[in-house]
Amino acid sequence: MKKLFFAGAAVIVIAVLAFVFLRNEQKEPQFKTEKVVRGDIVTTVTATGAMNAVTTVLVGTQVSGTIKYLFVDFNSYVKKGQLIAQIDPALFEEQVQQQKANLLAAKANLEKSEASLVDAKRTRDRNAELFSKGLIARSDFDTADTNYETAKAQVSASKAQVAQAEAALKNAQTNLGYTKILSPVDGTVVSRNVDVGQTVAASFQTPTLFTIAQDLTKMQIDTSVDEADIGKIQTGQDVDFTVDAYPDVTFKGRVSQIRIAPITVQNVVTYDVVVKVDNPELKLKPGMTANVSVIVSAKKDVLKIPNAALRFRPPAKETAQPAKKRSAGRDGGSAVYTLADGKPRRIPITPGISDGNFTEVAGGDLKEGQEVIVEALGKQKGQGSRPPGMHF
Repeated sequence: MKKLFFAGAAVIVIAVLAFVFLRNEQKEPQFKTEKVVRGDIVTTVTATGAMNAVTTVLVGTQVSGTIKYLFVDFNSYVKKGQLIAQIDPALFEEQVQQQKANLLAAKANLEKSEASLVDAKRTRDRNAELFSKGLIARSDFDTADTNYETAKAQVSASKAQVAQAEAALKNAQTNLGYTKILSPVDGTVVSRNVDVGQTVAASFQTPTLFTIAQDLTKMQIDTSVDEADIGKIQTGQDVDFTVDAYPDVTFKGRVSQIRIAPITVQNVVTYDVVVKVDNPELKLKPGMTANVSVIVSAKKDVLKIPNAALRFRPPAKETAQPAKKRSAGRDGGSAVYTLADGKPRRIPITPGISDGNFTEVAGGDLKEGQEVIVEALGKQKGQGSRPPGMHF
């Protein structure tokens, strides 16, 4: 009796579980919905870039020598014409003194040549008078005339030597002046590449001693924009960006230049888009990585739906439309689905701009507050899993 009782009870339990399971399978599928809302939508193009000063000047030297003095360091603010370093001037001062001596010698030679010219002219004039009276031979007069012309040419040569010596002196003085490194602009010293005692050689390439950022209150971001997005970028567009140093602060900028020179790295083509930024508090520093969002378009107070609603497509047998209309509608462009009598009902719409999460409803019969399906929940008929331990 007990065996029969337990066997009968097991059959009843199995039958009840099977009934419940099959009944659950017959239920209509459940759907997750979200409301159509009003709000703002902003379409952006994202990129990364580096902060840079608008104008960066590399300060070098035109003469070789040993750094004797440094008058500024990193982060020093400098004025245009300010002395920031000096190369040991001893050798250049000696060259100036030598060229001064050469100039004095050249001027002395000029005076000597002028004196010789006066004597040669006097001799020629006297011989000319004697020759006119027939007191000397023609050859004597010709010799005196030749000596005069030679003396006159020597004066011109001496004047040229003086000019040459003056030029050499000026060159030596200029090189002496180059031992003083002056700031070419007002700005801030970003980097210093030399130390006192270091020798710099300007024979083949001008060495860089300092890097000066002209005005750190005005910065720019050099961003790399993919070729697929560059067509959306225009000068004057607003830009939002963040830097890792201030993750909770959104900075503002504006597109100032789209450079047409392509940059190709491993077959990926990008273009440099320059964003101008105000930096009055000097929070932004050269070299910071900026995560940039260029605002391509923005609309306020528009109907918008989740992008998931545009991706949702129910099985054909679950829709509320007649088969003929449904067949025509599924090929009719963008649409969303609402619930009608527990079944999805297709509503065609005209989508507008999108921010990646929501899409503007530019046209269609959707109303604010209406529910749209974004996801199917539960199992379709015939697709439900069996309860644990049940094997048929």
